[in-house]
Amino acid sequence: MVSAIDAVYMVEASPALRETQRKLLCGDNPLEDHEIGHKCISKYANIPIIWTDNIRFVPSTPEKSPFIVAHEFFDALPIHAFESVQPAEAPSKIETPTGTHDLAPGAKKAASKGPQWREMVISPAPPGATHEDLGTPKSEWDLYPPPEFELTLAKASTPHSLYLPEISERYKALKKSPGSLIEISPESHVYMEQISKRIGGSATEPKPRPSGAALILDYGPADTIPVNSLRGIKGHQRVSPLSSPGLVDLSADVDFMALAEAALKASLGVEVHGPVEQGAFLLGMGIKERAEMLLKGKALDEEKKKRVDGAWKRLIDRGPSGMGKVYKVLAVVPETGGKRPPVGFGGDISA
Repeated sequence: MVSAIDAVYMVEASPALRETQRKLLCGDNPLEDHEIGHKCISKYANIPIIWTDNIRFVPSTPEKSPFIVAHEFFDALPIHAFESVQPAEAPSKIETPTGTHDLAPGAKKAASKGPQWREMVISPAPPGATHEDLGTPKSEWDLYPPPEFELTLAKASTPHSLYLPEISERYKALKKSPGSLIEISPESHVYMEQISKRIGGSATEPKPRPSGAALILDYGPADTIPVNSLRGIKGHQRVSPLSSPGLVDLSADVDFMALAEAALKASLGVEVHGPVEQGAFLLGMGIKERAEMLLKGKALDEEKKKRVDGAWKRLIDRGPSGMGKVYKVLAVVPETGGKRPPVGFGGDISA
């Protein structure tokens, strides 16, 4: 029931997108300052809409049931890229933001046992570098100048390369194979931990009765680690992510298995379902039947019916121009021992 909703919280750091959301949800109702960000009253049922920069600021109490939707949220979070290399000798130095420092004896000993992870770092492009030198797709050569920066492999270990690839057995398994590439988004792990704890409580403070749910919809591989997925979009066209700093939208594939791992580690009170392809999820949720009801009704003219018919089919289309395969869906729900899968993940409303 609508009366049971305390508020809708929007985690949005962009002022421009926040204003777009305000117009859509609140109409002419003004935006006001709030203790965790901004607030306005929705034009739908007078529900408070509250904007904040980070999920950590959203109130959380054991008696509340949060319902969280993250649609194309995780793809916008920062990533770190690493490559496994076989060094000629054990490193003695480490690169940090404050300069190059001697590696601690214990860390040096551990690093001498075989292949090591090296971080891909952003460096200024060499003077006179061309599109071809920087690996820019040929489709961009006539549209944009060569990017100002390039990705290069760090010459020594960085703090991130010594820590991040060691947090999961999935990453460790690839370390032994020089040339292996991985992308890791530590901020994504933090957000997933927050989501999981709000539903099931933490390991030290379990929720007396886990409640709520989270639905993650984004693009990325279902069961592998993303590689070379950083991309840039400008003017609705694909461009180098290292060009026009601050003016290009950046995104990267989501590591759904890493999200699932983070959720399960953060709370004993949740279980994870998926990821499943968006097409299969929407068909399981009845998108075909809902679309057919709309198309049979008299509320839509012929032009709108064509748009509805094309839209729902594109959402489930598994082809290269569709969204049904590349987009995935992951669910986090209260732990049931797998006895009741959610609808869209193998369960049904009578389960």
